[in-house]
Amino acid sequence: MGLDNPIHIAFLLILLLVVFGAKRLPEMGKSLGSGMRGFKDSLNNGEGPAQSHAPTVEQQGSGPVVAGAPAPTVLSTPVEEPVAPVAA
Repeated sequence: MGLDNPIHIAFLLILLLVVFGAKRLPEMGKSLGSGMRGFKDSLNNGEGPAQSHAPTVEQQGSGPVVAGAPAPTVLSTPVEEPVAPVAA
């Protein structure tokens, strides 16, 4: 019932060809491809496709990064407070 049948896919392609025409389909494909590329670039913040998905220091911070402000300090181990001895 789904698109797993090749006859369904062929029927949809013929229907698209009749509705939009042979001249309009390549233009629609190009615009769809450029739109998808732009969407992907916006998700990657304009950085290359080889960017890893690990969060950077700026993404781990709690607030926005202000120009000229010192970078937030990230501690690798938690700081333990000294424990006072208990008098018996």
